[in-house]
Amino acid sequence: MRRCFVFLLPLLLAFGAAHSQQAPAKPLIQLSPEDEDRRESGPQKNFYFTTRPAPNAKYENAGFFGQRLRPYLAGNTEAIASLNRYRRQKWLFLTERVLFVSTVGVYSQQVLAGSGEQQYFNNTQKIAIGVAAFSLLSNAFISRHTNDHFQRAVGEYNAGLSSAHVGGLRRLAPSAIGLTAAAGGQPLLALRWSLR
Repeated sequence: MRRCFVFLLPLLLAFGAAHSQQAPAKPLIQLSPEDEDRRESGPQKNFYFTTRPAPNAKYENAGFFGQRLRPYLAGNTEAIASLNRYRRQKWLFLTERVLFVSTVGVYSQQVLAGSGEQQYFNNTQKIAIGVAAFSLLSNAFISRHTNDHFQRAVGEYNAGLSSAHVGGLRRLAPSAIGLTAAAGGQPLLALRWSLR
């Protein structure tokens, strides 16, 4: 029994030391004050974020698709999924803008395409007007929740940081490991858990 205890003691002490050393904390992500207040159907411009506390905050551009935020969110599947939805919405927004500009170009070309006389309502122009109207209407639906997806990605990442401190096996790990002497002089392993 004593040999088994002598063999297990260094192993248990190493386990306790490994658990007492925590991995470096991931930084909390904060959006700029203007971007925090952006809500539904807000402007479709880039977000700015920082990982530094308020007095030293230097805001960094997240990029049009949020690509500069992606490395910070690595490992958090919910946050990455929200960032992917944000990127999808931005692609839809770009596609809608290209479609609108193209239909305006087609309409303008048709105005000047007549033989000496300008036409404003031929069949091609009617189709261009219809496509442009559809494009503008779809823009309202596309832009409605685009900003929410980005803000949700940051919120899910930050929520994952706070839940990581109380999750998994970390709750079951003892906070202290040591030795104590029993009444007969035999050494005993002492484990202590703190409730937080």
